Amino acid sequence: MTVRLGSIQNIAAKKNYDTSYLKPMDKPVSEYFNQYVFGPEAKKKYLAIDVYEKFENCIENDIALDSDTADMIAIGLKNWAIDHGVTHYTHWFQPLTGKTSEKHDTFFKFDKHWQAIEMLSGLELIVQEPDGSSFPSGGLRSTHNARSYTIWDPKSPIFIRRGKYGKTLCVPAILISYSGESLDMKAPLLKSMSLLNKSAVGVCKYFDENINKVIPTLGWEQEYFVVDESLFNARPDLILCGRTLYGNASARGQQLEDHYFASIPERVYNFIIDFEQEALRLGIPIKTRHNEVAPNQFECAPHFEYANIAADHNLLLMDKIDRVAKRHGLRVLMHEKPFNGLNGSGKHNNWSMSTNTGVNLLEPGDNPETNLMFMTFFINSIYAVYKHADLLRASIANAGNEHRLGANEAPPAIISVFTGDNVQKVLDAFKNGVEYVDDSIQVNSGLEHLLVPFQKLHTTDRNRTSPFPFTGNKFEFRAVGSSVNVSNPMTILNIIAADTLSEFKNKVDSLISKGKEKETAIKNTLIEMLKECEPIIFNGDNYSEEWVQEAERRGLPNLKTTPIALNEMIKEHNIEFLAKTGVFSRDEIISRYNVAILEYIHKLEIEAVLVDEIAQTMIIPSVVSYQNELIKNVQGLKEIGLIAEAEAHKNQLIKISNHLEGMIKHLNELEIERKAASQKSVDGEKAEHFSTKVKPLFDIIRSHADKLELMVDDKYWQLPKYRELLFLH
Repeated sequence: MTVRLGSIQNIAAKKNYDTSYLKPMDKPVSEYFNQYVFGPEAKKKYLAIDVYEKFENCIENDIALDSDTADMIAIGLKNWAIDHGVTHYTHWFQPLTGKTSEKHDTFFKFDKHWQAIEMLSGLELIVQEPDGSSFPSGGLRSTHNARSYTIWDPKSPIFIRRGKYGKTLCVPAILISYSGESLDMKAPLLKSMSLLNKSAVGVCKYFDENINKVIPTLGWEQEYFVVDESLFNARPDLILCGRTLYGNASARGQQLEDHYFASIPERVYNFIIDFEQEALRLGIPIKTRHNEVAPNQFECAPHFEYANIAADHNLLLMDKIDRVAKRHGLRVLMHEKPFNGLNGSGKHNNWSMSTNTGVNLLEPGDNPETNLMFMTFFINSIYAVYKHADLLRASIANAGNEHRLGANEAPPAIISVFTGDNVQKVLDAFKNGVEYVDDSIQVNSGLEHLLVPFQKLHTTDRNRTSPFPFTGNKFEFRAVGSSVNVSNPMTILNIIAADTLSEFKNKVDSLISKGKEKETAIKNTLIEMLKECEPIIFNGDNYSEEWVQEAERRGLPNLKTTPIALNEMIKEHNIEFLAKTGVFSRDEIISRYNVAILEYIHKLEIEAVLVDEIAQTMIIPSVVSYQNELIKNVQGLKEIGLIAEAEAHKNQLIKISNHLEGMIKHLNELEIERKAASQKSVDGEKAEHFSTKVKPLFDIIRSHADKLELMVDDKYWQLPKYRELLFLH
């Protein structure tokens, strides 16, 4: 029996999975939310009032903590942790892998009398020292320059991670090199938020002198697939790549459109409840769960948070969701395109800006045409995307997303902005200096006598095909891949918005200094910007070929592949632009390009090796075994005089042999091209060779294998099939 068939029997046997962590909740979320977070209640209980106030003031006003206060916080934090059964602590940080890292130390120490005690000092809370040369640095650090530092980020909540046999205190931190360069994704995000705050506050002062702080907010939507663990373990490609390199489409896929928002399968439902409870205890404000479009695809989403905390929470959830899935005999796939021919997974980043006075700067209100502050931030956001679409595209470029973008269920590689018809009419009236006429229609269900009717449609429709649609009171960056750390695209978005707002303020101030009224100066500048950035606005179907041609006529970049997109990062004008903001140094920009391009190369190298290995050790042997059976059948039929029947089997054998021959031929080509790519000395050239010469062979080899899957006796086929991965729960 093949491993595949054994896995199917395993599922059919309905083996009991470890659900010991899953307990029915008989109390509301509000009573256990933040249970394992050093939040306001814990701080008040474990810190002296003056220490608590200093701590909060530090977070609110970006003031550095003094060493005495840090010591007092460390004592209270240690006591809180020990009361929860914690034995170790760690700096939890985000290296350039895009994942999270941690090095655990124990509270256990000896005092001067060699008595065992538990202790955490302020210095230990603030800084730790991991080996910086062992993380990707893109050339910033070498093996003989190993020292680096993780530094506590007080703005992010400290939390406790629980395992079955222990608990660890996790202190969110940034990672820097010995000479101060950023080696992580969090430090640039924090810098970009500070940059945006400074620029946005300056603009807000035109409208409200009480606004003295602006913080970018983020609400991510995380899509993912769930498969049975025994089937997962029988697929080397899922284990090592996170996606299927082979697999013929299931007869039933998503064509019936019956999975989206359908009832969640019970086993998956139990798993979701389990990980949601874990997430809520860690302060991740999950609020939504539902089936997505493809079979076995799901989505979760939280309430909006400050962008830095939202980024932390998304990474924590990605880690937690996989750990919890294993307790239920399941595995979660975060890859952007795990299954060929089905919808891929994204991480829609809903971005806006919030003031200290409680105003969402992208909230149109009932009368957007007269809401000049909204119009200012709305048009500036569109202008930023127009001016820096290349950098925004580069921020989401990776090997996984390359499969998804433009694949008929995700936004294309062309960056554009969707405003919606109503808002577009507001913009047109504003640009042309005419009165806006609200002609939005009433919702008419025909059942108003039974239902509470809507008074008015939303300001905008939703556009699933747009990479950057406006969705009522926020922009939804839909092109972000499901597997990535959201910090990088959010950093770039904050930077370009901040730069545009600063440019806008300089122009307005210049007009005011020349005698223009403030409101007139603002309107004139906005109209000028709107006219310039109109090519980026597209309210139609981004999937259509007509849009590709139209975008080219408009001069919009279409950066289809990862190497081409990443190359935009290191063009001189973009290096100069990013460096002048102070968020990145020139070396840090180049290092990030180097890390990203090497990651792309390595992922395609792994896939190339695995395409060959699976073919040689699993597919070809299965096909040959079946060929041998067919040969015996042909010979046997001829021996008993069934010539016509023997000819039919022979024809089937010829078809199989042709596909096997084609597969082997292109596997040989793959080996040649892979070696040719490895001989390239420049990473950019190597990546381009993998993209244009190696990767296309994956699809050719796969096409032969997938046809063979339909011809070879089911009992011989070793790889779990799509119908099993997608429909066996």
